[in-house]
Amino acid sequence: MLAVAAATAAAIALAGRPGRGTRQVHIPEGNVAPEQISLEQTGPDKIGPDHIGPDKIGPDHIGPDHIGPDHIGPDHMGREQIGPELAGIVSRLRRAMRRAARAADPGPGLSVAQLELLSCITEHPGIRPGQLARMLRLAPSSVATLLGGLQSAGYVTRTPGSDGDRRTASLDLSAAGAAAVTRWHRVNEDIIQAALAALPHRDQATLRDAAPALRDLTASIDAQAD
Repeated sequence: MLAVAAATAAAIALAGRPGRGTRQVHIPEGNVAPEQISLEQTGPDKIGPDHIGPDKIGPDHIGPDHIGPDHIGPDHMGREQIGPELAGIVSRLRRAMRRAARAADPGPGLSVAQLELLSCITEHPGIRPGQLARMLRLAPSSVATLLGGLQSAGYVTRTPGSDGDRRTASLDLSAAGAAAVTRWHRVNEDIIQAALAALPHRDQATLRDAAPALRDLTASIDAQAD
């Protein structure tokens, strides 16, 4: 804007006096009056909205006003890119956690699906098989298979309902099941702590500050399944 203003001022100054490269306007006496010298001549009034100047920079031209929601800017690029990038990071993090957990604690040999089911029962003691299937978004037959194996191994107890229907039975963890969940959580916490310790302090602080946002993101994703 300053450069345009300076150029405008220079043009006005040059138009006021004859010199090299400047057209002199001859006004024959009795033909053309001074007030008739306007847009037809080269002078200050010639610089207007139809020429390149400060007034020309607007929404239809490249300038500050042209950067809006329909154009590519930092905020627009951030919204477009954060989703796929974050999804990829979460996917790799889950795989890394599973590999590290198996390496750190081969333990009882339970699958992630079994451990997640046990964790869900821990959070919702007395839950019924049908409710468990809906909460985990698994087919009832898949949940029945998992529960059968866990109950046979002594990790889950089943209390029949008043009507004797297995589908209305309430589920709880045995002492062995509760110990397996506690052990799994502790292993995961140890993995995270060791990984954080290997990061620079700046990255540790960034992740700590991001914890509330990650909790909100988890709740928002979890709500999509409800």
